[in-house]
Amino acid sequence: MSAHAEHHHHEEDFLFKYVFSQDHKMIAKQFLVTGFTMGFIGMLMSTFFRLQLGWPGKSFTVLETFLGDWAPNGVLDPDKYLALVTIHGTIMVFFLLTAGLSGTFSNLLIPLQIGARDMASGFLNMLSYWFFLTSSIIMLYSLGVEGGPASGGWTIYPPLSALPQAIPGSGTGMTLWLVSMSLFIVSSLLGGLNYIVTIINLRTKGMKMTRMPLTIWAFFLTAILGVLSFPVLFSAALLLVFDRSFHTSFYLSDIYIAGEALGYDGGSPILFEHLFWFLGHPEVYIVLLPALGLSSEIISVNARKPIFGYRAMIGSMMAIGFISFIVWGHHMFMSGMNPFLGAVFTFTTLLVAIPSAVKVFNYLTTLFKGNLVFTPQMLFAVGLVSTFISGGLTGIILGDAALDINIHDTYFVVGHFHIVMGLSAIFGMFAGVYHWFPKLFTRMMNNKLGYAHFWITIVCAYGVFLPMHFMGFAGMPRRYYEYSNFPIFDGTLEIGTIISVFAIIAALGQVIFLINFVYSAIWGTKAPKNPWHSNTLEWTTPVEHIHGNWPGEIPEVHRWPYDYSKPGKELDYVPQTVPLEEGELDEGNHH
Repeated sequence: MSAHAEHHHHEEDFLFKYVFSQDHKMIAKQFLVTGFTMGFIGMLMSTFFRLQLGWPGKSFTVLETFLGDWAPNGVLDPDKYLALVTIHGTIMVFFLLTAGLSGTFSNLLIPLQIGARDMASGFLNMLSYWFFLTSSIIMLYSLGVEGGPASGGWTIYPPLSALPQAIPGSGTGMTLWLVSMSLFIVSSLLGGLNYIVTIINLRTKGMKMTRMPLTIWAFFLTAILGVLSFPVLFSAALLLVFDRSFHTSFYLSDIYIAGEALGYDGGSPILFEHLFWFLGHPEVYIVLLPALGLSSEIISVNARKPIFGYRAMIGSMMAIGFISFIVWGHHMFMSGMNPFLGAVFTFTTLLVAIPSAVKVFNYLTTLFKGNLVFTPQMLFAVGLVSTFISGGLTGIILGDAALDINIHDTYFVVGHFHIVMGLSAIFGMFAGVYHWFPKLFTRMMNNKLGYAHFWITIVCAYGVFLPMHFMGFAGMPRRYYEYSNFPIFDGTLEIGTIISVFAIIAALGQVIFLINFVYSAIWGTKAPKNPWHSNTLEWTTPVEHIHGNWPGEIPEVHRWPYDYSKPGKELDYVPQTVPLEEGELDEGNHH
């Protein structure tokens, strides 16, 4: 141990400290900055195509300035509209919400909250980030290739994605999409295996599984979901590469282009749907569980109350994880599946409502009669509970085969998953950034800017995605370039304009966050050791980052992490490192 400590006393040079770092705290920052950069690019894309949807065919100089040839005379080109929608979806789901959220907080918190010096393998951890970065660069590079980037929607269904000659974006751009996603999957698997091994093997003395914060449980289960489901997406992508480049026909059969029959036989695009959604549904929870875990911690700390139903929370996360593997068919009710099978998938889908409701009730009960402290992170965590409820309710409609058929592939679906998955995960991510910013950058964020950021974001987010449900009921299909050719949709065009206005204000609201983030990281007030009076282990480490997290011995754990406002204690919090007194019960471990 002493040799290990001496080895790190000399200053590491810039390259090994910031670029090829194997320290989990630095890797967390790398994931955060890369994820947010991708997120801002994805958000810009949505702002550009919302201009077209809000004011169809109108000329905007800003489009020509940013997009050049993609928007001749300031009007977005229809092919490039599809490309923007596709890459926006890909970036948001995978690069921001999967890698940005899990990569940042799993890396930062797992070693700190379980009492480990670092991840099980620092080298694999570094590789995980580099695969992610490479994959991000390739995805952005695909925007500039001839024919443009992938344009088949973020789900890249064949035959659009399988025939290079199908549409302009099916050429090189599609190939690069597949290369980028393959590297992304490698990054996710390396990270996930590392998280699992670290949590199982490196917990400090006294840190039983039932004393782990719910954040760690969430990351643990998320990593397991990723390790089980991402390889299936990899196989889907691999077979797609074969179909595109080696003339196999896994997904193709009896296809005509411009009246000419192509020599494909025997495949089925439905196979791709099965493989894609077998990842795609667990993916929803790979995105959601970390956000739910972060908000459990933040709500408990800021309500100054123990989390309600600690074991029920763990059980509900396990149940959500398990059920998420047996519901993928609800994305395919329109694919001509056997109605009996549709009924089975309807049943399993509605089953997810039970553990989700358990989580919601536990949050509400934790908030009930709590001594609430409304920090920006608390507002975002409560905002997550709100979007999780309102988005989840519309999921009941989509999960029912008979109801889904009427609104499948309409704006209703877009509104639903943006609220339940997109907003919930992003709110969780913002909550996490405000809460653990002092641990990441040793400084505090500005609260006033935080409040402005929250209110603009939540009002505009609902302003964008709530009206979409009504457009969906009116039958408006998603991914159309414009709707003015269809008289039936004349009544909904004004809603489109309102949505676009909200979207633009929301995008500007994120600039407030960006300014706060950058300014505070460099010039913010110095953070105290435990700014939120929190019980978990990460606040026992020194404010300044050191290699190995703790000087000297790693603290020992004696109790669960949620002893807030405990009767008979002088302070309203009791850190996990404080030994139990005689006759005192450890709440997480007694029945």
